[in-house]
Amino acid sequence: MQSWCSGSSLAEFLQFQPNPQSLLYDYLQIKGAALHVQPIPANAAYSASTDVQCMAEGSCLLRKMEISVAEAEKRTGKNAVNMQETYTVYLIETSVTEGHNPVPDSLWRRYSEFELLRNYLLVTYPFIVIPPLPEKRAEFVWHKLSADNMDPDFVERRRIGLENFLLRVASHPVLSSDKIFFLFLTENGWKEAVFETGFLAKSDSRLKALNATFRVKNPDKRFSELKHYSDELQSVTSQLLRVRARVADRLYGVYKVHGNYGRVFSEWSAIEKEMGDGLQSAGHHMDAYAASVDDILEEEEHYADQLKEYLFYAEAVKAVCRKHELLQYELETASQDLASKKQQQEELAAGTVRTFSFKGMTSKLFGQETPEQREAKLKVLEEQIKEGEVTVTEKTLECEEFVKNAWKDIERFKEQKDHDLREALMSYAVMQISMCKKGIQVWTNAKECFSKM
Repeated sequence: MQSWCSGSSLAEFLQFQPNPQSLLYDYLQIKGAALHVQPIPANAAYSASTDVQCMAEGSCLLRKMEISVAEAEKRTGKNAVNMQETYTVYLIETSVTEGHNPVPDSLWRRYSEFELLRNYLLVTYPFIVIPPLPEKRAEFVWHKLSADNMDPDFVERRRIGLENFLLRVASHPVLSSDKIFFLFLTENGWKEAVFETGFLAKSDSRLKALNATFRVKNPDKRFSELKHYSDELQSVTSQLLRVRARVADRLYGVYKVHGNYGRVFSEWSAIEKEMGDGLQSAGHHMDAYAASVDDILEEEEHYADQLKEYLFYAEAVKAVCRKHELLQYELETASQDLASKKQQQEELAAGTVRTFSFKGMTSKLFGQETPEQREAKLKVLEEQIKEGEVTVTEKTLECEEFVKNAWKDIERFKEQKDHDLREALMSYAVMQISMCKKGIQVWTNAKECFSKM
């Protein structure tokens, strides 16, 4: 086997190989980590059915590799236009769970690189609900929370979100087998490999997708309902996050006002002899209660981030629906074009024009075509009809394959969503109950202090 260990990087080497996944397998074995990446035969074309096969086999990178975003670091450097900028980088650490004493690998990635990876996945796997990235700038914040994207607390929450994104992809039965994703985790030169795929040229423009949305005549009812559900999910999740932010504002004020009890009880204790100790102790309990709100609201942000993930997931679901609309529109356009060509063939063969057309007007003005001209046009139309039939067949198969694969992943996503949101809401309720119990305990303790005066 040719060596890539000297000279160029693994990413550069894989770009020019006929069977890169097989070589990835060999590479991992050399490192003492047999991850059992399923190789695709060199003569096999990449298709969605390959991914479905991986899904059926249940292959998952997360079962064989530990992945974490260990820390974040602020850096300063020059951007593309040679201007100084401050940015944050995130340390990705990976270690295989098989093999003898595997050595963990680590590398730094910017948020923009995570965006590039996700855009690649969106284009390459349009039938999959791609996991979302955490927010680039803070949204739905209450007034004491900083909206600065360089704020340490925000950077830490984003670090957790980026790790969650990688774990989502690594646990997905299809995405986890992607070569580019593996290179993102393990190779500094991964960008060359992702651009070599040509995914940017394959991406659909927003205008094209919007045009298909309004012009498609026979949309799939299931995808239309799913798109409507995604809009509703975004709406209710946004409302819930806004309500939670308002509650956090008021809760913070209520807790901090309790600190005034502590101050007043402390001042009062100074003028009392027999009641002084009880008042002083009650004041300490009130101070502790007022200070506890910071930890409570910090924990609440964790649950808010879980809701935000599904706010962004709704957009990922709509992306799958828009892709289906585009495929359906292309099929309808090809079918309509084929029907038009067949009608022209019938009219030309019969020497009649059923509908008003420029061709009919010219025939009346300048006379009928000669038999030779008509025969030549019939041959051209015959070839165009054959090509159109092939196109319609291809578009039909592509649309059917997309629907089958997309709906399989949507069912998987629904189970994940129901489980995650149920757990998040239950945990949030438990946290609120615990918070109320702490409040009851504070006033119970204060009551005991007053009773001993």
